[in-house]
Order: sequence, then structure tokens, then C-alpha cells
Amino acid sequence: GETLAYKIMRAHLVEGIQERIDHIKINGHPKKRLPHLLNVSVGYVEGESMLLFLSEEGIAVASGSACTSVTLKASHVLTAMGVTPDMAQGSLLFSLGRENTDEDVDYVLEKLPPIVDRLRAMSPLYQKALNGEAKA
Repeated sequence: GETLAYKIMRAHLVEGIQERIDHIKINGHPKKRLPHLLNVSVGYVEGESMLLFLSEEGIAVASGSACTSVTLKASHVLTAMGVTPDMAQGSLLFSLGRENTDEDVDYVLEKLPPIVDRLRAMSPLYQKALNGEAKA
């Protein structure tokens, strides 16, 4: 049914992100989770920036957790789950709906990595990490 379709699409999204982007963390319980939601933290990138660039490509996502505030402070939910504040800052919440297709997932996987690369190129923290000075 619908739940299985969401699970398959989400699995494809997770695998694709893991293959294409380093320094990421998939948030939430591996099994006990809503099938249509995916929360992922991208290290060394600010969530709001990713949101803007994705929006320009016609991709609608939320930043932080589903209940994050409009302030830039890390979501208390993600913090409680053990996500470090700097990783939580770069969190995206993908919500799959009835109208979504596998092509939509492929489109996200095509557009997200270059956006992350572009933002990391401007990140002093990421440059330090590349030089082995910082840990994600």
C-alpha cells in the first residue's frame, strides 16, 4: 500500500544521500518512524541555506525537526536525540506525499549534492575539517 511506497522512496532517498554526500547523519529510529518522513543532518552546512537553494530548484523541504522554531537555535528534539548542535543546524526534513514519485527522489539526489558542495566551499569549518583540524 501507500506506506510501503513511502518506505521504498525514503530508502532510495537515504541510500542516494549516503552515497553522494559525506558527513551526514540520518536522524531517528531505524524502524520506529513515520514512513513518509526523513530527517537528515548535513555537517558543515546551515539548513536555511540548503532550504533556499533547494527551493530555487522547486524542492520543498523543512529545516530542523518537524517542530522547529523560526529561530536558528537547534531543534530541542534533535538535540535530545543526541544530534550535536552544529549538525542539527544543517538538518533537513523531507516529507513524501501521495503526489511524489521515484523521479522526484532522483531529482533531489541530482540537485542536493552540488548545493551542499557549494555551501561547504564557503564554510570555514568545512575547510578546517578537510585539513584534519575539526571533527564532525
